[in-house]
Amino acid sequence: MRFFQRRRRLLIAIIASGAAMIVLVGFGVYGLLRGPLHGAESEQRGPEASERLETPPRPLRPVPVLSTSNPELFARSVASALFTWDTRHPSGPSEWAQMLVDVADADEAAALASDVRGYLPLPEMWEQLSAYGTRQRLDVESVTLPDAWTTALGQAAPGQLPRGTSAFTIDGTRLREGTWGMEDARSTRHVSFTVFIACPAHEPCRLLRISKLDRPLE
Repeated sequence: MRFFQRRRRLLIAIIASGAAMIVLVGFGVYGLLRGPLHGAESEQRGPEASERLETPPRPLRPVPVLSTSNPELFARSVASALFTWDTRHPSGPSEWAQMLVDVADADEAAALASDVRGYLPLPEMWEQLSAYGTRQRLDVESVTLPDAWTTALGQAAPGQLPRGTSAFTIDGTRLREGTWGMEDARSTRHVSFTVFIACPAHEPCRLLRISKLDRPLE
């Protein structure tokens, strides 16, 4: 009974966090960890989970976005930083967000910070998720130049866009993991979004804006 009560608390935290994210940013279902659907499955997988948890992975830590003048490499690094976080690390969500703000274009820093916050759990939800050691990362599957961006470039007036401005749509799989008791859990979700960057010749790229989750340029 105590096991199922604990699992119920986790599911409530998951649902509450997802609802809060919808209210905050008005798009998508951010999705948190989900445990096994059946108690019988939990019992059968218990010994395997116990073996895996004997040597838990080290907590992830905030890693700076790659400093490069290569647009695609920069876009991939931005995507990784946007989705990588670990509640087991002593830093809170603001420190993970700072990795992206540090490479922001000065004129877009405030707006970009708002974009990034839309991808991270709220501080209250972060605290609840930390009880389960929740961590997240992104497997990038494709990085493409949207057709709509090509059209926009052709229609832009001279000087309207910063030098070297480009956009890349990222498609990938978000992986989220956590533990409770002797059980571990993992959930995956396909995600898509567009990053807007500026890479002047022979200068490090800067981050301009990020689209809303699952609302990329096509």
